[in-house]
Amino acid sequence: MADTTPVPSLELVKRVVRAECLYTLSRMRVLERLPGNPVGIEYKLLENAFAFSARHLPVASFNRVVGLSDAQANEVPALVDWFASRKIVGRFEIVPGIPCGDVLSALTAQRYAQTEFHTILYGTPKSGFTAAPGVTVEVVTAATLESFLDCYAAGWQTPNPEGLKRNVRGWLNEPGWTLYLGRFEGKPAGSAILFLEGRTAYCADSAVDPALRGHGVHQALLRRRSADAAAAGADLLCSMANYLSTSQRNMIRAGLSTLCTQAIWKPLNKQ
Repeated sequence: MADTTPVPSLELVKRVVRAECLYTLSRMRVLERLPGNPVGIEYKLLENAFAFSARHLPVASFNRVVGLSDAQANEVPALVDWFASRKIVGRFEIVPGIPCGDVLSALTAQRYAQTEFHTILYGTPKSGFTAAPGVTVEVVTAATLESFLDCYAAGWQTPNPEGLKRNVRGWLNEPGWTLYLGRFEGKPAGSAILFLEGRTAYCADSAVDPALRGHGVHQALLRRRSADAAAAGADLLCSMANYLSTSQRNMIRAGLSTLCTQAIWKPLNKQ
């Protein structure tokens, strides 16, 4: 069978980055709607770039700038000050293919340096879905939301599960979102999210309870989302993962390919 993976291009890179940033923005708006905005959510849209800040939640994905080009290099000092004034260790994600030499010079002047790589993966959604013996995947409803959230907290080893659950029950009704619960031998085992933005399907936040790993739940969650993305008419399936992580390896096993890696820049004195 011919490989249907599209040829890498800057357009594809931009599509994936946009989908991931819009997904993050949607997550943050759920928190912003909590009475009094207790997490301290803020964000800026800078033409095609995004800046995110969560003053009271030191999660990397909520405290970063993504996709600056040289046309916005003059924004770097103000963005660094924006993070510093909130006592946040912000990071800048450099998107391959976008001219950014002036951005890197500005970050160097602010004593930032590249410290990590983050992988962008992509492919074509595949119809049909199979899972390992004993593994099932279902779409989350109001009746199974608590099981999903318990799995999510366990999979991500969240230090305050009840606080997380209070804050994110709004995920169930977010536009473009579908939540999934994976089971092994009937036991809730893993969670995952599919975010649709036009014809781009972004696979987000999949995690499996450490006590139930090794049975194919993570792989099944990815394959089910791929099948549902194909059924929804998406022509691009994508995700992100830490470079050489287990998540990246599972995505490659499921048929995704590495599109590129983003360079992560952080302040030198605050690693």
